[in-house]
Amino acid sequence: MFAWGLTWPVNKIILATVPPLWAVAIRTAIGALALFALALASGRLLRPPSADLPVLLSVTLLHMVGFTALSSIGLELVPAGRSAVLAYTTPLWVLPGASVFLGEQLTPRRVVGVIVGLAGLIVLFNPMALDWSRRAIVLGNAAILVAALLWAGAILHIRGHSWRSTPFDLLPWQMLLATLILVPLAWIESGPPAFTWTPSLAALFAYAGLPGSALAYWASAMAGRRLPAVTMSLGLLATPVVSVAVATLWLGERPGVSLLLAVLLILGGVALGTTPSASERGARSAAPVQ
Repeated sequence: MFAWGLTWPVNKIILATVPPLWAVAIRTAIGALALFALALASGRLLRPPSADLPVLLSVTLLHMVGFTALSSIGLELVPAGRSAVLAYTTPLWVLPGASVFLGEQLTPRRVVGVIVGLAGLIVLFNPMALDWSRRAIVLGNAAILVAALLWAGAILHIRGHSWRSTPFDLLPWQMLLATLILVPLAWIESGPPAFTWTPSLAALFAYAGLPGSALAYWASAMAGRRLPAVTMSLGLLATPVVSVAVATLWLGERPGVSLLLAVLLILGGVALGTTPSASERGARSAAPVQ
C-alpha cells in the first residue's frame, strides 16, 4: 500500500497546476493503458462475462469515477495527509453496511471499532481543528468523506457479488470505462487542457498513473485473491500513515495534535473492526470443514 500512500502527496503537487478532473482523467488513462498491456502480456485480456457487468459498472462509477474525482476535488483544498486519513475511513462505513446489506454479523468488537473510528472523525472536525468560516475547506473535507462512502459502496458490491471472472480480469475494462467518463467530465468542467507540460509534471503523472494507479490496483486485486480479507484491511491502514509521513517530509505539512490523535483513533477503530476477537478465531478454528 506504499504506492497508494505516496500517491496522495504526488497528486497534491499535480493539483497545483492541473484541474482536479483532468488530473484524475489523465492518470486513469495512463493506468488503463498499463493494465491493458499487462493483461495482454499475461494472456488475461478477456471479454467481461455479462453476469459481471453490474459489478464492473459499480466499481467504475463508485470507486474509479466517484471516489477518485471527489477525493481529487477535496485534495485540492485539503492537506494531503488529512485527505488520506479521511479517505481511508472507508472500512468504518463498510462494517455497518455489511451488516445491513449483506447480513454480516456486527459483533461487539466491530461496534467498538466503529465508535472509536467515529471518535477520530469528531477529533478531525472539532471547531479548533477546522476553520469552519472557510467554505472551500469545509466542502473539501465533505467531498473526501462522500468519496469514502462511495468506495465503501463499491466494496460492499464486490463482497456480495457472485463472481464469474476475477477482479483483476475486470480492471482494464473498468479503467477504460472510467477514462471514457472522466475525460468528457473534465472537458465540460474545465474546458480543454490548458496547463503546461513540463518534465517534472510528466514524471509526476507517470507515477500517479503507473505505480499509483495501475500497479496499486493490480497488486490489490492479486492480493485479494490470495490473502484473507482481514490481512488486506490491515494492509490498507499503512496508506494514510505513509501519506502523512511523506506529506510532512516532502510537502512541509505540519500535522497537528488533532490530526495525529485522529489517525490513531481512526486506524485503531478500523483495526478493531476488521480483526476477529480471540473467541471468534477459536470458533473458526473449531468449525468442521465442509
